[in-house]
Amino acid sequence: MANSKRTLFLKRRLRVRNKLRKVNAGRPRLSVHRSNKNISAQLIDDVNGVTLAAASTLEKDLGFVGKNSVEAAAKVGAAIAERAAKAGVTEAYFDRGGFLFHGKVKAVADAAREGGLKI
Repeated sequence: MANSKRTLFLKRRLRVRNKLRKVNAGRPRLSVHRSNKNISAQLIDDVNGVTLAAASTLEKDLGFVGKNSVEAAAKVGAAIAERAAKAGVTEAYFDRGGFLFHGKVKAVADAAREGGLKI
């Protein structure tokens, strides 16, 4: 029986999360979610189960023009890096979920690195 795209996505997501749990040394996790229309990122403290910072293309104050573009993803990455600095976080693990590391997901990671967040 062939695996569906959704099943493969879920397997990939679990594989990534399990690897992150093994190497997690108390650092927060920068989780990225990409839908067909928007992209969002959260900085999550798994020890306490709290979201430390979040950024999304749904926010009106960031002024996104093309919501689902690489440029918008870069703006989300820069915003999450800025908010992480305000929260006192300098390094985190990058959790791409089940998404492949290219395009918009890579743009978020690169912009967060440029913003001073060590991934």
